[in-house]
Amino acid sequence: MSARPVVLKFGGTSVASAERWVEIGRIARARLGEGRPVLIVVSALAGITNALLAAMRDPKPGQALPELLKPHHELRRALRLSDGAEWEAAVERLRSLAAEASDSLAWQAEWLAQGELLSSRIGADWLARELGRCRFVDAREFLIAQPIPNQSERASRLSALCEVRPQPERRERLFGTGPLAITQGFIAAHPEGGTALLGRGGSDTSASLFGALLQAERVEIWTDVAGMFSANPREVPEARLLRELDYEEAQEIASTGAKVLHPRCLDPLKEAAVPLYVFDTARPELPGTRIGTSPPRPGVKAISARHRVTLVSMETIGMWQQVGFLAAVFDIFRRHGLSVDLIGSAETNVTVSLDPTENLLEPGTIEALCKDLASVCRVKVIAPCTAISLVGRGIRSWMHRLSELMRLIGERRVHLVSQSSNDLNLTFVVDEADAGDLVPRLHELLLRFGLLEDDGAVFGPSWKSLYGGAASVVRREWWREWRERLLEEAALGTPVYVYDLATARARARELRSLAGLDRLLYAVKANAHPALIAAFAEEGLGFECVSAGELKRLAAALPGLDFERVLFTPSFGEEADFALARRLGARITIDDLGPLRRWPELFRGQSLFLRIDLGRGVGHHEKVRTGGSGSKFGMTPAELGEAERACRELGATIEGLHAHLGSGIFDPDHWREVGAQLASLADRLPAVRILDLGGGLGVPSRPAEPGLDLGALSAALSELSRLYPRFRFWLEPGRYLVAEAGVLLARVRGLKRKQSQVFLGLDAGMHTLLRPALYDAYHPVWNLSRLDEPASMRAHLVGPICESGDILARHRALPETAPGDVILIGLAGAYGAAMASRYNLQPLPREVAW
Repeated sequence: MSARPVVLKFGGTSVASAERWVEIGRIARARLGEGRPVLIVVSALAGITNALLAAMRDPKPGQALPELLKPHHELRRALRLSDGAEWEAAVERLRSLAAEASDSLAWQAEWLAQGELLSSRIGADWLARELGRCRFVDAREFLIAQPIPNQSERASRLSALCEVRPQPERRERLFGTGPLAITQGFIAAHPEGGTALLGRGGSDTSASLFGALLQAERVEIWTDVAGMFSANPREVPEARLLRELDYEEAQEIASTGAKVLHPRCLDPLKEAAVPLYVFDTARPELPGTRIGTSPPRPGVKAISARHRVTLVSMETIGMWQQVGFLAAVFDIFRRHGLSVDLIGSAETNVTVSLDPTENLLEPGTIEALCKDLASVCRVKVIAPCTAISLVGRGIRSWMHRLSELMRLIGERRVHLVSQSSNDLNLTFVVDEADAGDLVPRLHELLLRFGLLEDDGAVFGPSWKSLYGGAASVVRREWWREWRERLLEEAALGTPVYVYDLATARARARELRSLAGLDRLLYAVKANAHPALIAAFAEEGLGFECVSAGELKRLAAALPGLDFERVLFTPSFGEEADFALARRLGARITIDDLGPLRRWPELFRGQSLFLRIDLGRGVGHHEKVRTGGSGSKFGMTPAELGEAERACRELGATIEGLHAHLGSGIFDPDHWREVGAQLASLADRLPAVRILDLGGGLGVPSRPAEPGLDLGALSAALSELSRLYPRFRFWLEPGRYLVAEAGVLLARVRGLKRKQSQVFLGLDAGMHTLLRPALYDAYHPVWNLSRLDEPASMRAHLVGPICESGDILARHRALPETAPGDVILIGLAGAYGAAMASRYNLQPLPREVAW
């Protein structure tokens, strides 16, 4: 067969429903219509790999078989497929593996491969019926993991690497019986027999390996996004779609922070000169991104950020003109298993950056490194930092056009500037605390100065314009269905908070469904309304309290509550607070050693949690970052030994470790990294069985802003459960559960015009909703009285408080608004009424729950 094939890869959500298989069939039929053979590479059905991971932890994985097989049987019924011999054999293989369960890595790899083998068997049966003959191909017949010297057995089985060279003659073997075939992503053959897994990003890598092996016409990755963008659209809704990139640019963007593709999937295609396309399965009409060999187009293509970077600065006059100094220094890094990324040098100083690898996160690694380096130089560690990268070909030739960006970056404390030797990126390393809004502001400057504009060859539409109306980006706004009832409530008196219990319950159920999560606690400080507390108790949640008042609220709202479901985590709590928690039977977190020393009898014989400061804070604003040397929360890892001794002297048991680093976090890997760090610290504490990963789950605020990827979070938690089966993992969200469930209704008292500015004075202000003044928080607003009228004015919404910071919203587009109109402020269910005050002797707002 001489025609070059097309390789199509589809992820878990793309193969989980009959409707999506119809779309897959349509795409495959179109590619076959080009006269080319088609190889389809599929992932397991959405959620199945997580379920396999969970079952693997069970001594009797066979008990999970009914739930594992249920979605497959349902999908076959939806596709109207009968169960033939091949399907029965695939199911029987899963059953036999469950019966043969063991701790061996070979068994684990084979067990985890079954999701892809089952989904591809379903696909083969359906495609054969709909499109004619479709060959089922076992990927292990073509892809063999590469032996690597000194590689651990775990890595060779569960995170293997493959290398292929183009062998077009193998097309005949694959397509000899027909032009359509289907195979599995994620899996390969192990050189010693059995199965090897390709690890994270494995399915994309499988597709690229097949593309290179077969010298394909192209590889198409069908995923949940239209391609690669000029910035992370979770942070920058105005990020532009990148229509075309060369291999090097795409790999640079992927390796400096973008997560659409794994950098590892591009090398095989580059070597074989096979182009790769990225498309959105749910929106196949969108243009996508092409990656391949293309004419050089100098200029900035994207801006990205990597957080939790560590800098090591080494200084000595002895390095000046000394032969072999860097060789000796880098050998020390090698011995500690640390890979250097960025390098900056001067006559007497070398500074390098380290990404947050597992080795770096191990307790004591940095200390041991510094001790060894101290024999040849003076050492200074700077952390945590963020590396901001401008990526694009010929970046040097654009330096003169980046002056405004340089000025903005220069307002921060810049520790290191690195211009890549391949002329593809310019990177600045700044304090992580200073990096919060840097990427959006830099991207805004790129747009303002026309640096993301061209003839349309590279830059496409913005994320916002592509997905502004997509259901996956904008959630249902419950309050629209209750407009008349809300207006009636406002007539009874404003300001008033209104809570929709159905929305709160829906958010709780979303999180309860996460794989790998053993307990979900509601952070009561977000909103202590009794109706919300009762609803969450009915949904099976536990509670996290930070004060005696919150404990008393729980006791009053939930008579008979088993306080074993409650975690008490005070900051500088008083003796009476801890005594109350103990009397009620709540679990207690110790935030510092002071309470153990001052009131030892309170903690004698108790089971305790320790709150750990992991050395960094994260979140959307500096005032919500609750870690690092500038934060009052938690004890440092260096204090663990002393805490353990103090507990041992009291006969107290350390049953859990707790870390909460901040709020407004959209990176699902954050909780995986926190869990890994806590698990490493718990190695020295044999009684620890619970790791509380904190909360801070992000809630999108602005129009078209993407939300937290719960599928990715579920996968991250499942990975934790697999890697650290000793522990149970807890989360303690607050705002995620209640923000969308609450709105604030306020009435317009008056309108004032000052030159070009318009101010709408409300009866609600910073005393009612403090978040905008305290955190610069964005809350969407609507004129509920004139909801269906078009916007015709822009105004600042301000309150009655005698403070210049009493501004709830700036420059908002509204219909022509008059005194007496009711304004609805959204996302007000969390830290609204809970933070309200009587400042200026204003009344507190009312609260109602439906």
